[in-house]
Amino acid sequence: MTSLVVRRLLIDLETPFARHWNGGDAFRSAYFNALSMSFPVGEQFFIDSVRNGIKLLPEEQRTPFEEQVQGFVGQEATHRRIHSLFNAQLDKQGYVNSWEPRILRRVERLKAVRDARHAVAITAATEHFTAILAQHMLAHPQAVEGAEPRLQALWMWHASEESEHRSVAFDVYRALGGSEQWRRRWMRVVSFHFTTDVLRQTARNLWRDGELFRWRTWRSAASFFFGEHGVVRHTFKPWRAYFKADFHPSQQDATLAERWLQVNDTAYAVVRANP
Repeated sequence: MTSLVVRRLLIDLETPFARHWNGGDAFRSAYFNALSMSFPVGEQFFIDSVRNGIKLLPEEQRTPFEEQVQGFVGQEATHRRIHSLFNAQLDKQGYVNSWEPRILRRVERLKAVRDARHAVAITAATEHFTAILAQHMLAHPQAVEGAEPRLQALWMWHASEESEHRSVAFDVYRALGGSEQWRRRWMRVVSFHFTTDVLRQTARNLWRDGELFRWRTWRSAASFFFGEHGVVRHTFKPWRAYFKADFHPSQQDATLAERWLQVNDTAYAVVRANP
């Protein structure tokens, strides 16, 4: 297992940023704002799920995971904090986060499920979903082209760490003896909810801006999803790979994430590095 480093991003999020901060593009700004709105409660769910998961392992099986889980928790907690600061700026701009309450309601309903492996399976599926989106952003930085350097750093840093810890929840689920049927089933559920929720929140953000029914907005959306560098075009195969019997997240190339973290080491400070 590769050790996970906990980093503190050295950017200022107290200074306001423009409404269309992502290169002046209303759609791309609204889409990334929507993603950020899900992160604070989403990351907390991932932390709780993996922590509760390893508690079910016998002590001799738990030991190999402890450092990895510690690093995973540290990275996710840092993501939660930094996106809370980002979202505070969105609140000041008048945006309404309708995605977060839906996540909280689902988390509350999940508490009735006694088998903690289901929460770990949901986390593993979501981590793969976000990891392939992260890989896409690192390979196609046009997604944040024209954004302020501090905001580019925020999204590239987050993407790099998502790629870095992509295997933790999956490995915990396998160690817990989680079934392949439920692993695939939860990926289908996560894919449906994640896709519909981010589109709903993006549309709500665009409505708030008065940009929802503008031609330039739909043209940008079409290009973002289906163009030369389109998300759907480049992420469908790695998404589908999750359903293979021999799948493991480590099969996804992490070179771009490693390179970004090496080249941009002045953008963050190391808080903790596992031996």
